[in-house]
Amino acid sequence: MTAKNFVIRKAAVLGAGVMGAQIAAHLANAKVPVVLFDLPAKEGPKNGIVEKAIAALKKQKPAPLAGKDAISYISAANYDDGLAELADCDLVIEAVAERLDIKESLYNKVAPHLGEHTIFATNTSGLSVETLSEKFPADLKHRFCGVHFFNPPRYMHLVELIPTAATAPEYLDNLERFLVSTLGKGVVRAKDTPNFIGNRIGVFSMLATIYNTEKFGLRFDVVDDLTGRRLGRAKSATYRTADVVGLDTFAHVAKTMEDNLPKDPWHAFFSIPAWLQALIANGALGSKTKAGIFKKEGKRIMMIDPATGEYVASNKKADSEVTDILKEKDWGKKLAALRESQNPQAQFLWAVLRDSFHYIAVHAQSIATTARDIDFAIRWGYGWDEGPLEIWQAAGVQQVAAWIQADIDAGHTMSSAALPAWLKGVEAFHNNEGSLNFTTGNYDPRSALDVYRRQIRPAPLLGETLPLLGTTVFETDVMRGFTLDGEILVIENLNKMRAISRAVLESINQAIAIAEKDFKALVFWAPEAPFSVGADLKSMMPEFATGDFEAIESMVKLFQDTSMNLRYSQIPTVSAVQGFAFGGGCEFVMHSNKVVAALESYVGLVEVGVGLIPAGGGTKDFALQAARASQGDLLAALKDRYMNLAMAKVATSAIEAKELGFMRESDVVVFNSYELLHVALNEARAMADSGFRPDVPALFPVAGRSGAASIQGQLLNMKEGGFISEYDMHIGSQIAWVITGGDVDPGTLVDEQWLLDLERKVFVDLLKNEKTLERIENMMSTGKPLRN
Repeated sequence: MTAKNFVIRKAAVLGAGVMGAQIAAHLANAKVPVVLFDLPAKEGPKNGIVEKAIAALKKQKPAPLAGKDAISYISAANYDDGLAELADCDLVIEAVAERLDIKESLYNKVAPHLGEHTIFATNTSGLSVETLSEKFPADLKHRFCGVHFFNPPRYMHLVELIPTAATAPEYLDNLERFLVSTLGKGVVRAKDTPNFIGNRIGVFSMLATIYNTEKFGLRFDVVDDLTGRRLGRAKSATYRTADVVGLDTFAHVAKTMEDNLPKDPWHAFFSIPAWLQALIANGALGSKTKAGIFKKEGKRIMMIDPATGEYVASNKKADSEVTDILKEKDWGKKLAALRESQNPQAQFLWAVLRDSFHYIAVHAQSIATTARDIDFAIRWGYGWDEGPLEIWQAAGVQQVAAWIQADIDAGHTMSSAALPAWLKGVEAFHNNEGSLNFTTGNYDPRSALDVYRRQIRPAPLLGETLPLLGTTVFETDVMRGFTLDGEILVIENLNKMRAISRAVLESINQAIAIAEKDFKALVFWAPEAPFSVGADLKSMMPEFATGDFEAIESMVKLFQDTSMNLRYSQIPTVSAVQGFAFGGGCEFVMHSNKVVAALESYVGLVEVGVGLIPAGGGTKDFALQAARASQGDLLAALKDRYMNLAMAKVATSAIEAKELGFMRESDVVVFNSYELLHVALNEARAMADSGFRPDVPALFPVAGRSGAASIQGQLLNMKEGGFISEYDMHIGSQIAWVITGGDVDPGTLVDEQWLLDLERKVFVDLLKNEKTLERIENMMSTGKPLRN
């Protein structure tokens, strides 16, 4: 009988290469103690190889470590004298080189040291998990499986889990629970075929793009403009994605397909083109070597010309005729228009999509169990908004199949392979029963594993009709309030990017009043990122343009009152945060009684970027925090908090948000964003059930005019050194004036309202300055801050 609770108290990662070290880093982010192993160093300390890899984690971008303390959870070991540590490890992940002989030798070395119930998972993409299992001791095979993290492991949601014939189901279920809830991953169970699901389809799609780029005579910059966000895919599109992944890594994955799939009907297209081979041979491997398909020369972006092997300017965009087609929301109309267009760019896009659909159809049965596995693997592993089978279904399954068949008959497709029998008569890949099982023809429901019950609103699939969540309590044009249990009110901002307008502020206050009357607690929730990008500047533009400063001041006052209402209402308020929480969104986070934040939450007071100061209580709150933490030296406590505001510093994880003061140490970090609402409801309920009462607003000391003068002296040095502009210095001085309490003596006791009034006055005064309006207009038109 297996235990009800499966806890991984300690883990080990074998192999301190880039992937192994980053897997260890993400385990450390989740506070799982992890021993990172590698070979003993030939010179110096025996753990030298691992210690070097751990040190490198601190410098890598994007950061594998989510907070400064995470690294303390990683310890170094080597295979000569550290193997005894494996006995205490509940999970061992092997991430050594993709060579059967190396892995077999390592298995023989470590197997005798494994604990009685240790799960052993090989992180591989190129080797058969079943073949690797054969190299593992017979009495341990039931605890052996494949696990495939996508790179970089902290940020990529997808993990593929690959059982062998001997893997015991309870060990696989326990590992899935851990991956989903502790590490925050989207798990897809894959069949044991080369490159599994994500890379098999994702790399084929990239190979098909490379082939059709040449066929239609297109430039790499144009192709990336066509195959990025315009197509609902990652911003890095195709060729830039290859650079980010590493051209050598991309070539390695393609080579795995070329070597292991000799009978694949598309085999001829698995070898990479000569120009790509030449880049790799010359050491131009992409982002990690500062040059690949693209490179930067000064401020200019250059790209390789495959015909000459020379770099040329990357400055072309897609034709407007084609980008207009891509604006169509209906995939059926969009694909039909691309297919019928005579524009080579449109023909190229149809060809890439058609060839990918064709490939998936022919191989679906052998690589995946259901359509859900394919769509989630591509969405989570390659950053597509919709999976390939979702797109196919949206355009009509049989209509697209007929188009593919017509192109096969006309000799236009990359392969003449016949469409499979299972496709006949299929009208949907996903419906309310589940997702199509390619072998049985049935629609399989989602996993019944208990961990998924924590996902109140899981990742949706096209074709599923998800009911409206909960019972609606109230609804405005910009907000919906609902309850799941009759006890807690949940509110959701419906504005685009969850921007905060006057109507949103009024709706929050309405929600708090309703919650105080009829509910135990209030949860402020965003069902997907972002939580909020801050104030809706666009809705305030008429007041800016006409100089209606009275209306602007009343809006800022309402903002401040709303923040204070979140903090001092008679019921506990909980913010459930993921993605961006900027400006006013950050101020709501800071003023909620509790925050439950997804690890990948990016929190900051960024008003300086538009020539303003935080005026929804953010500046005030940093002054309050400093007073509470000062221990007699208020100016020292203010220093870092002041710089967070003046430099518009953004926390790049929820853990860092605690370190920077945007969240409290007692706030909760959740690794899987689909569990946010579940955890937030539990936190709100616990606070209510334990007799929550709001704090009594208290007086606190401020640094006064001499503190402001000290900060301004530092600003002057920064301006003289050319680090900030004159207007940056002006804004910085205004922040200093507010955060130190204005024209008062050091140590003067003030209340929160005193600082809120200062915030509001400075905010409105800055809006009267032409340079601030220039910054706002630039941000709204370009999305980038202006340093004027």
